[in-house]
Amino acid sequence: MSRLTASGLKRSFRIGGTSIEVLRGIDMAIEPGECVFLCGASGAGKTTLLYTLAGLETPEAGSVSWDGTSLYGLSATRLAKLRNREMGFVFQSYFLLPELTALENVLLPALIGGGRREPVARDLLARVGLSGRADHLPAEMSGGEQQRVAIARALVNDPRILFADEPTGNLDSKNGEVIMHLLLDLARAENRSLVVVTHDERLAHRGDRLVRLRDGLLAND
Repeated sequence: MSRLTASGLKRSFRIGGTSIEVLRGIDMAIEPGECVFLCGASGAGKTTLLYTLAGLETPEAGSVSWDGTSLYGLSATRLAKLRNREMGFVFQSYFLLPELTALENVLLPALIGGGRREPVARDLLARVGLSGRADHLPAEMSGGEQQRVAIARALVNDPRILFADEPTGNLDSKNGEVIMHLLLDLARAENRSLVVVTHDERLAHRGDRLVRLRDGLLAND
């Protein structure tokens, strides 16, 4: 089983002439099959931490290891292949290609990885309640439906870990509840790890662990 570990993560950004420390030395681990929610005020470093854990944003210091492999010790090509094969991503803004149908959007990671998984993609659309929407374009679907397509896309390569950045941020409370419930169910059904950034602590308490960030550090309270 795959374990994600981070040690001494530091990241800062320059705004004008000022350097802002976003991550100030983060140590943490995500156990196999664990559902972890990252919470904190705006600017606390939640999204930066998520992107760094997922191999999307290189830290200035520290390391991230996935299943014993140092992510930032890999070449860009090998890291991209690992993310495509082992990791799934769900973002606040869906990022569906507008000219592709729901089915075609779900198939994209498989096609990028050199596979063709149409039966799997259709099954995933059915599992997220969209079997009748496979041939619809994103513009023909509601925000909640588009996020379900994005979740199916994240799962098409059968990843061992899912990363979700404010997946309910563009949805009303009712659809937000549905999407979070769906993410948790789909992760737990296959014992996948799940790491979610959310501002909604009410939803975050449904996970196995809630991690609060404050001023670039893990809070103790």
